[in-house]
Amino acid sequence: MSLVTDSSELAALCQTLSQYPFVTVDTEFLRETTFWPKVCVIQVACDERAAAIDALAPDLDLTPFFELMANPNITKVFHAARQDLEIIWNLAKIIPAPLFDTQVAAMVCGYGDQIAYGELAQSLCKVTLDKSSRFTDWSRRPLSDAQVDYAIADVTYLRDIYKALRQKLEKTGRLHWLTDEMATLCSQDTYEQRPDRAWERYAHRARKPRDLAVLTELAAWREHEAQTRDVPRSRVLKDDIMIEVALAAPRSAEALGNLRAFPRGMERSRAGAEILAAIERGLERDPNTLPRIDRERRGNGGGATVELLKVLLRQVAEKNGVAAKMIATTEDLEALAADDRADIAALKGWRRELFGEKAVQLKHGRLALTVENNRVVTLEYHEADAEGESVDA
Repeated sequence: MSLVTDSSELAALCQTLSQYPFVTVDTEFLRETTFWPKVCVIQVACDERAAAIDALAPDLDLTPFFELMANPNITKVFHAARQDLEIIWNLAKIIPAPLFDTQVAAMVCGYGDQIAYGELAQSLCKVTLDKSSRFTDWSRRPLSDAQVDYAIADVTYLRDIYKALRQKLEKTGRLHWLTDEMATLCSQDTYEQRPDRAWERYAHRARKPRDLAVLTELAAWREHEAQTRDVPRSRVLKDDIMIEVALAAPRSAEALGNLRAFPRGMERSRAGAEILAAIERGLERDPNTLPRIDRERRGNGGGATVELLKVLLRQVAEKNGVAAKMIATTEDLEALAADDRADIAALKGWRRELFGEKAVQLKHGRLALTVENNRVVTLEYHEADAEGESVDA
């Protein structure tokens, strides 16, 4: 067990870690009652050392850790990095790079979609992790030996997982496949909580421009309120209630209070007045300034095309040992069904070579799917074949 609680000890630890080509990193945090994640413990390891940093220790200066994360000569290894990176971005406005996310790498290596750290440790390290401290309150002090041991285990086995996955990627020539995903994870835009973009996760609920206009204003108000008060969005207004208000667009406190799900009495509060003001802003917006509502792409037979593309995607994924989600999402397939030149990842780079070209051929009848020995296989049509026969692609 190694728990770092003072600044000089942390500086010495980070100096040691900086001598190695990679470090593994993880965090333990709480977010149940806040908007911003509250980091409690930071775990780090190199080949020779592993430690847990008590991020809540009095007067602890985390600067050496942030400098380590910013060091361009050291690869920072995380598993399912997004929330950890969000924490570091919020605290220091830096994003660790170069970056290696073992969950993403595992998808490229055929371990399925979003495999858990414990499953990878069992598969690659042949160990079963002790999860008894998984739901512990990491903000309570003092930390027990069991908590610290649990936390450190999340970065010790990560070293061997990283080495194994990197070796697989280098052997198969797929290391560069991670480039796009790491670029997204390293983008500041990924972690900026912008109120003016809060509507995006609910856009599919808007039936017409007026709905979208009001929803845009309401979502922005809620996002700003949650950030300012540092509370979860649902503490301000639950998703389903916000959407109900946006679709109904009441224009008076009485009408707002009459909505079935709206919290009783809230219509007469400051929040109620601000909700009504947001509704008015939405109703006054010029429809031409609104984002275009994506209509259902499955009309006119598109749904059948999407389902066929899903079968091809699964066949390609299984044949090449790559998680299907890594190649294309359902949204990608819907866009591809509607447009051969859609601006999607599935039609770019290695994904196009692996799947995109076949998908376009399938759409235009130049590729067929059939079953042989209970396995889906592709058949490519060759116009030059005088007898019109098909051959296995």
